[in-house]
Amino acid sequence: MGVPPVRRVASTVLCAALLAGVTGPAAFAADATPHRNRAAAQEPVPGADKLLTHVNSLGLFGTVLQPVSTLLDAVLKADRGQLSADQANRLVKAAKDAVAKAGAAAPGTSTGSAAQGELSLAGRNGSVSEAQVTLTKAIDTLQKAATDGQGDQVSGAVHGVLSGLLGLLTSLLGL
Repeated sequence: MGVPPVRRVASTVLCAALLAGVTGPAAFAADATPHRNRAAAQEPVPGADKLLTHVNSLGLFGTVLQPVSTLLDAVLKADRGQLSADQANRLVKAAKDAVAKAGAAAPGTSTGSAAQGELSLAGRNGSVSEAQVTLTKAIDTLQKAATDGQGDQVSGAVHGVLSGLLGLLTSLLGL
């Protein structure tokens, strides 16, 4: 039995990431009890502030996913995964700009005391920054593989970008 084509693997992983990112919080927050009484409807959901931070972070997915997805799609559809230098530069610049915007727009968390909230925010910002650096390096590796004239490293570079993308999305959600 042969190894599945890179396009199929990359497409499957990206679809799974999108599906988990979009439907996961909704499924987690879904109410399992169809009947509510009036008193229960007026009580706040425990941990609602933290969950709202996660829900609001979902908007960042489109900002990051579209340009990175466009880059991956172009590389995977290209002959032997090779792009012209101009096309690769344009797509890589758009992907890197999206990664930078997503990190800058990431909402912070502030739960508990002010000092505790500052520590939590600093930890989250560090996590997002690390994920941005990792994804940016993976994009650089993909650019090199997609323009060096030898397509033998494209598959590994695509996997690296997908891993970096999942890491960034996870850090944006604060998980």
